[in-house]
Amino acid sequence: MSRKKHDSTSPPNPSKIISKGKTSWPFTAFSVASLVPVVFAIILYQLDPFDPAPYPPDVFTRYVVPVPASNGRMLQGSESVGAGKLVGPEDVAYDPSSGVIYTGCADGWINRVTVNDSVSDSVVQKWVNTGGRPLGIAIGRNNEIIVADPEKGLLNVSAEGTVELLTDEAEGQKFKTTDAVDVAHNGIVYFSDASYKYRLKEFIWDILEGKPMVDFLATTLQPREQRRRCRKYHIQGEDKGRVEKFIDGLPGMPDNIRYDGEGHYWIALASGLTLPWDLAFRYPFVRKCIAIMEKYIGRPHMEKNGGALAVDLAGKPTAHYYDPGLSLVSSGIKIGDHLYCGNLVYPHIIRLNLKQYPAT
Repeated sequence: MSRKKHDSTSPPNPSKIISKGKTSWPFTAFSVASLVPVVFAIILYQLDPFDPAPYPPDVFTRYVVPVPASNGRMLQGSESVGAGKLVGPEDVAYDPSSGVIYTGCADGWINRVTVNDSVSDSVVQKWVNTGGRPLGIAIGRNNEIIVADPEKGLLNVSAEGTVELLTDEAEGQKFKTTDAVDVAHNGIVYFSDASYKYRLKEFIWDILEGKPMVDFLATTLQPREQRRRCRKYHIQGEDKGRVEKFIDGLPGMPDNIRYDGEGHYWIALASGLTLPWDLAFRYPFVRKCIAIMEKYIGRPHMEKNGGALAVDLAGKPTAHYYDPGLSLVSSGIKIGDHLYCGNLVYPHIIRLNLKQYPAT
């Protein structure tokens, strides 16, 4: 027993102390390596001047208006019109008298695309180059084309292809992102400037910043992207100048709105509801983190389930077409039996036969 007592009070084995010291170095190195990027990210966050604002509470609602019919796999039956010949065909305007679609592309060209039963028979003609980036397209009363070009302003293109600047400013302020355009039956042109601060290539900053940037010049139906709603603006009659609800709780973020002449508006949805965007709209610090990533390494892809929603004249949804693989859908219009969708980045117009692949 005396020997056991002596052993218990004897000094520790030196070899054990050395061994313990050796195993601590990898742990220390791992800790430092883990902390350095965290500290760097915190410093970067604090120093970056980007200052997103809180969104209004109504942005946070998860309510989605019921839609009686839907097709959630529209890409499975879709066709590509003008594949490889159209660079980001953002808007789609149809001239029934000639059977031609007009669309503006990222390379500056306004293209004319023939509408045929077979996609392979469709012909793409490079018609006029604006020297900018044509977005919104509308057909005027005298077969002229009215173009919203964020780099040039509001343009008039004659039937012969002559480009004329109508305006690029309002009350002394230059437009930044001339975006959507329409022509009323009396020839009055209504258009919007999407942002007075950011240009088209910087559109993501407009959304991330969360501050009101839309310069509403005139339109009949006004999409509100972050709030997932559309408003109706009366341009004539007893209610002239009044703004009222058209539809709330859209199943995605709206872009252009098109009327098909058959009692329905088609609202393009750039993206459906996603968890990343839900968190971003709720928390400004999340939007700032996304902005920092966008600035230095590029933001993650956060969009899916883009498509188009059909609503009647009262704003009641009738059909929803979308797909998990679709995003940045910017326009949609029904022509005959087909739905045609424009896109900011795709190299073609998406076409879906609504009789063969209906919403159910």
